[in-house]
Amino acid sequence: MHGSRLPRRSARANPVRRSIPRVELTYASYLRIPQLLSLQVPESDGPEHDEMLFIIIHQVYELWFKQQIHETEGLRRMLEADDLIAAEATLGRILTILKTMVGQIDVLETMTPVSFLSFRDFLASSSGFQSVQFREWEFILGHKRERPLANYPEGSDERAALERRLSEPSVWEYVLGFLSRNGLEIPREAFAEGTEPTRSCVALHAELIRMYRELPRLRGLCELLVDLDEGLQEWRYRHVKMVERTIGFKKGTGGSPGVGYLQKTLFQPIFPDLWEIRTEL
Repeated sequence: MHGSRLPRRSARANPVRRSIPRVELTYASYLRIPQLLSLQVPESDGPEHDEMLFIIIHQVYELWFKQQIHETEGLRRMLEADDLIAAEATLGRILTILKTMVGQIDVLETMTPVSFLSFRDFLASSSGFQSVQFREWEFILGHKRERPLANYPEGSDERAALERRLSEPSVWEYVLGFLSRNGLEIPREAFAEGTEPTRSCVALHAELIRMYRELPRLRGLCELLVDLDEGLQEWRYRHVKMVERTIGFKKGTGGSPGVGYLQKTLFQPIFPDLWEIRTEL
């Protein structure tokens, strides 16, 4: 209409956009590269050349342990949600990371006994037995025991983390819950009590055998768990042999038992029932 004017827009309806200054995100800032590269601090005089390798390898292991805990917590959620496809994909990732962890031992074994001994005394009381993240991962998987708690002071964050993991249901208990909702009769005694480790349950074997013979969809999940169990045993074996070729049968750093103790950890399955039924299949 001639002479008419468009309605004025309300300032409230169309607020003026103000640009918020933002620091540009870069590769280095996103990954905190300067902070990351500042964390390798040798203790030896000089320092000894191979101490840098020793530090980096073990820091990388700690990062992988963190990721394995993250993935295994996700696996428990997927099993609880009966999401078999996602659970199997996550197990595949855990297995791939584990192979990488085993492969890193090849790098560590390029260090000769003489080069390790050149800085070993500077490690003082520190020991790989003190890796709280590896213990956490063991407990989540079901290899629970209270003895490792003695490596951490009462009231420390590390001890609290392990005590929490001890009281949580293990991966195997989540697997049993998943199987019980998907066609298997799971006896009550198959579930661990409180802080107990996963133990063999003979009463469960008949149902597992039936599953292997009649329910291939579920059998695939259990075979991935066997792959994980075998991979963990391979990791332990390679670790034992690496320690033996580096220090022989001397005590480990920090007075840890060394090879003798590590050998006792070999061939202890996390999911014993899945191994024991093979004779009867």
